[in-house]
Amino acid sequence: MQSEVVASRSADSRNGTAGGSSTPTIDAVSLAIIEQLQEDGRRPYAAIGKAVGLSEAAVRQRVQKLLDQGVMQIVAVTDPLTVGLRRQAMVGIRVEGDLDPVADAVTAMAECEYVVMTAGSFDLMVEIVCEDDDHLLEVINKRIRALPGVRSTESFVYLKLKKQTYMWGTR
Repeated sequence: MQSEVVASRSADSRNGTAGGSSTPTIDAVSLAIIEQLQEDGRRPYAAIGKAVGLSEAAVRQRVQKLLDQGVMQIVAVTDPLTVGLRRQAMVGIRVEGDLDPVADAVTAMAECEYVVMTAGSFDLMVEIVCEDDDHLLEVINKRIRALPGVRSTESFVYLKLKKQTYMWGTR
């Protein structure tokens, strides 16, 4: 298990928006704090403070504000294989009509770890993490394809994960 800070790409859970004028502005010190936590999500606030030039209390306040604003999460990242989740796939979904109801329904599924609306061949791209092939088939065939508005799906089953990082937050 690895502890990571994930700079959030998701919509703000309090107001359902992402981007635009509701996006919090992040100064250089907050970015430096995020970088410190991305290196080690368990790094003590005192050590972070020393690295960024703030007191431990000031770092604690800034981290809490970043968490409250949905800018980042501090999470334990596991290797799905080690916790019994042996099948991963990216699924492209083509939708007829309004994307939001389909995106909301897919987002509510526990197996769907990443949901993004896209431009191009697919309207939605969804990363699914499952126990095995039967579980993946059930999610795609019985639950996703059964949603009103889903026109078609295309599955890209992961054979081997070569790289997965969460360091995009401060580039």
